[in-house]
Amino acid sequence: MHRALLCSVAALLVAFTLTTAQGAETVWSALVMANNRAEPTPIPAELEKLRGTLKRFFNYNQYEVIGQSRQTLTTGNESWQAASKYFSLQVNAKRALGSGYQLNLQLVQEQKILLETEANLSKSSPLVIRGPLVGDGQLVLLLVIE
Repeated sequence: MHRALLCSVAALLVAFTLTTAQGAETVWSALVMANNRAEPTPIPAELEKLRGTLKRFFNYNQYEVIGQSRQTLTTGNESWQAASKYFSLQVNAKRALGSGYQLNLQLVQEQKILLETEANLSKSSPLVIRGPLVGDGQLVLLLVIE
């Protein structure tokens, strides 16, 4: 009886581990400063795949990643933060129906919430959010399932 129970528990643990490993996805979150410069620096490698989107929606010639985070989602109900010197993007994820996630996002500047919203994120639809104007540029929030 004990041996059968142990075998059942072991089989369930193996099945759970395989399901979790196969279902895990990584989300890259970034705070990006967009500016127009006379001599812009090349676009960072992390932003290369979003170059067309950034150029289509924003009229800037330079993009700099000022804060980023990678979070592996195993249960789909994780929280994390991407932070820079002055801003932080706080993310609470919930697994949505289908292959995406429902996110609660908060953009915080020195303990003051500037933006709070909900959005859906999927592999086929990264999030690109126009943030506040900062100095001579604009903050852009990015979330991408890698």
